[in-house]
Amino acid sequence: MRRARPLTHASGMETVIDVQHVTKSYGDRRVVDDVSLQVGEGEIVAILGPNGAGKTTLVESIAGLRTPDSGQIRVLGLDPRADRSALRQLVGVQLQESALPDNLRVSEALDLYASFYSNPADWRALLAGLGLEAVQKSRFAKLSGGQKQRLSIALALVGNPRVVVLDELTTGLDPQARRDTWELIEATRERGVTILLVTHFMEEAERLADRIALIDGGRLVALDTPDGIVRRVDAGQHVRFRPSAPFDESILTGLAEVRSITRSGSTITVAGDGNLVLAVTAALARNGIVANDLRIHQADLDDAFIALTGRRLAS
Repeated sequence: MRRARPLTHASGMETVIDVQHVTKSYGDRRVVDDVSLQVGEGEIVAILGPNGAGKTTLVESIAGLRTPDSGQIRVLGLDPRADRSALRQLVGVQLQESALPDNLRVSEALDLYASFYSNPADWRALLAGLGLEAVQKSRFAKLSGGQKQRLSIALALVGNPRVVVLDELTTGLDPQARRDTWELIEATRERGVTILLVTHFMEEAERLADRIALIDGGRLVALDTPDGIVRRVDAGQHVRFRPSAPFDESILTGLAEVRSITRSGSTITVAGDGNLVLAVTAALARNGIVANDLRIHQADLDDAFIALTGRRLAS
């Protein structure tokens, strides 16, 4: 087994996943295009992007399930392909599409997978944490789509891995099951496990991720904290309203909090920073103007994605 010298992440933590200039093509289509990123120990990095962006191909390459055309990947200092057997004891993988034999029962699957590892987790605790206790005697073919998804997550965690790769973690889960799964992932990270999370759900990325790798068309568009990505495109606020009467815009443009004013029909949008809402409403009130239908908007990940890629990320 070849073990590389540990790298140091920019934050000072040990680099657990190191991806350098990785590309992968299928025919004439390049699905991963010169991607480089590093993930530190105990970090959750969400790979966020639309369907077909190359997210799954990238993480399957990191997990050793695909071979890149070029570039280098190291996970815990190991080559995912050359050292695949060693990494199996250290990396748990939940894929977007996975299947078990139809007649295999939930408890049998977890007991079987636990036997593959030298220091497995308590699979009964995983059953409870993922809400699968009621179906532990059920056969795989009888499970709903959401139950199969939760079982796949349990199988990824049963080996007590140091690194977990989760592809579309909560697709098909109801809102309560999704929140329960998020809590389990957060508890897993608290044990020092490094998590690579593929998703197209903005809320999931914002809730779980320390950093987000924004992927579009196979390329890494941005890599930063959720707030950092938003600040790249718009660090301010927007206040929209319909004035009760015409007014001179100079009563707002002279405010320190105001950056710009735009009109669209009868609606006015004021962009700015600080305590923008109070400053705008107070200035209008001093001039006898009422801000009707007032709405406040701050940029979020969805706005950032549109600004960085030119299109909306559909959930």
